[in-house]
Amino acid sequence: MLELLLLRSASSILRTVLPPGGPGCARKLSLNLRNQQGTRRNVKSSFLTDGQTRSKEPLSRALKLLSPEKVKDPQLDSPEEILWTTRTDGRVRLRKDPSCSEVPYTVHQMFCKTLDKYGNLSAMVYKRQGMWERISYFQYYLLSRKVAKGFLKLGLERAHSVAILGFNSPEWFFSAVGTVFAGGIVTGLYTTSSPKACQYIAYDSRANIIVVDTQKQLEKILKIWKNLPHLKAVVTYREPPSKKMPNVYTMEEVMELGNEVPEEALDSIIEAQEPNQCCVLIYTSGTTGNPKGVMLSQDNITWTAHHSSQAGGIRPSEVQQEVVVSYLALSHIAAQFYDLWTGLQWGAQICFAEPDALKGSLLDTLREVEPTAHFGVPRIWEKIMERIQEVVAQSGFIRRKMLLWAMSVTLEQNLTCPNSDLKPFTTRLADYLVLAKVRQALGFAKCQKYFYGGAPMTTESQHFFLGLNIRLLPAYGLSETSGPHFISSTYNYQLYSAGRLVPGCRVKLVNEDSEGIGEICLWGRNIFMGYLNMEDKTREAVDSDGWLHTGDMGRMDANGFLYITGRLKELIITAGGENVPPVPIEDAVKMELPIISFAMLIGDQRKFLSMLLTLKCTLDPDTSDPTDNLTEQAVEFCQRVGSRATTVSEIVDKKDEAVYQAIEEGIQRVNMKAAARPYHIQKWTILKRDFSISGEELGPTMKLKRHTVLEKYKDLIDSLYQGQNK
Repeated sequence: MLELLLLRSASSILRTVLPPGGPGCARKLSLNLRNQQGTRRNVKSSFLTDGQTRSKEPLSRALKLLSPEKVKDPQLDSPEEILWTTRTDGRVRLRKDPSCSEVPYTVHQMFCKTLDKYGNLSAMVYKRQGMWERISYFQYYLLSRKVAKGFLKLGLERAHSVAILGFNSPEWFFSAVGTVFAGGIVTGLYTTSSPKACQYIAYDSRANIIVVDTQKQLEKILKIWKNLPHLKAVVTYREPPSKKMPNVYTMEEVMELGNEVPEEALDSIIEAQEPNQCCVLIYTSGTTGNPKGVMLSQDNITWTAHHSSQAGGIRPSEVQQEVVVSYLALSHIAAQFYDLWTGLQWGAQICFAEPDALKGSLLDTLREVEPTAHFGVPRIWEKIMERIQEVVAQSGFIRRKMLLWAMSVTLEQNLTCPNSDLKPFTTRLADYLVLAKVRQALGFAKCQKYFYGGAPMTTESQHFFLGLNIRLLPAYGLSETSGPHFISSTYNYQLYSAGRLVPGCRVKLVNEDSEGIGEICLWGRNIFMGYLNMEDKTREAVDSDGWLHTGDMGRMDANGFLYITGRLKELIITAGGENVPPVPIEDAVKMELPIISFAMLIGDQRKFLSMLLTLKCTLDPDTSDPTDNLTEQAVEFCQRVGSRATTVSEIVDKKDEAVYQAIEEGIQRVNMKAAARPYHIQKWTILKRDFSISGEELGPTMKLKRHTVLEKYKDLIDSLYQGQNK
């Protein structure tokens, strides 16, 4: 029902721009989108023509604003010398590099270039009543202008924010781009955020407008509105408000209000914009203390969208239009950069998943859309892997053996000759007979690039997907780098690395040890403007020479590939003074024990190392919270070691002897491979519930929040160190 309301809302928005009848009426065309049964579906398409009032005028204005004399270098006529600021109305000096000295340009100028090249192409595709509908880039631009004028009518002030609290949709994109056009700051809010978390960000960013998608999200804002002095209006787009309320509008009403603002008024705001001004705020997850507002300039967005994506092999639409499924939270830099800004730069077709994508419908969307490129955080790829393993476990003997054979020969080939295009006959046969069908079942029949980022990927997961002939391409960056600073591509790849430096960016390692491992420091046009209202945190992150200190530890190889070895603050320093990076040990435990979901190493300022373990369990289909039931893979592990357990509680409450013994043996195998005794895991315990977002052990992108885990399980951890210390 929610999905239907979303699509009805999107359709009604289009009707405000595209009245029925005449030259501007809708006409159908096929986008060759295929559903999972292989049938074709029609995709409705609506084109704007000069028969539309107020349509031709803003498009001609866009082309005028694109003229060469309008594209100017802010450093030629503005005195900014500082590299950072903590004010949204501040300006900074851009970090130009002689090797990549492209003239800076604004988001509007980027959009105008896209219109010139890709105006008639599909920009966005969304579903309504089982049918896919599209919005062209011309329509996208006009809708964004309408939203921009509507926001101005509602009282959006320059350098104030529009906060967006909703699932990925065309309206999210219109709101974001419209905000930038109107001189505001785009600020994403996670849909899982509590009212308190929403209040902090909306207050900190001086939000004039908050856009929400459902009644549930609206109720969050109504609870905190009295504490938000800058908030003037709330806009809804998927579910209309349950009753009429003052200063609460539907998106359709906002667009109608926008008609009262002259086009010239919006143009004057757009023409006054400079590339070195803030246009986006990305709030960090706040694993320790309040989240920090990362300010990104227009140049951060446009430069990174061009150069980082180009380095990753994303192709412009005149070569091949990329097809991308948007499903990850747009409030996170990875999804916003990949879906919104890169898509706009190269004219990609963005297909919106259903709101319950991560509860099971994503696979159906992938099968129908068949993307050419796909991005997922490691935990998403791990869940896909676990689902495949469950299906394999339930398959017949012959099918299971065929898949295991195909994956085995393919993995061996991809490990021994990772960059070779010449495949032995056996490998090609395995792919043709088995693996191509698996990829098709996943919706990846046409996918050529598989990206991941946001957290480390386990060796187990990388090997599993290599066995399916799916090479997972890492991208390394932070919110503070506007997205990727290092990236891989199909032609620029090294297993286990985090990719190579994006051209025009710089890196240096500080305080390197004997193995060449040091703190990763970065420089480039993609480096953020500063943390909003946090001068001390900004000075802590950016040194006097303008280098961003990431807090990540890593090393570089002779070919320029970066390898992440851990976090500076996550580095465990034992009571004996040993420096222990936790991630390699945690990955080794998960490789040895396929029943383990999370393994978190403990031991900072302790006499020995211990570990918290969680078991793989199924998720509640409605809440995505972990249940007590073990996954098929975990049950299979139990049966293999002689246990009949099917739930976590059976194992933990009764301390299932067979499972505990098997885990102990796996831990000992990991210890045997350790460099020295201080790296041995001396004690471990199994938690009764897997880590989750709702449990607050994981952030919105499912990254482990170590500090939170240490606080939450403090008593349990302390009990591991009571009595005799080893």
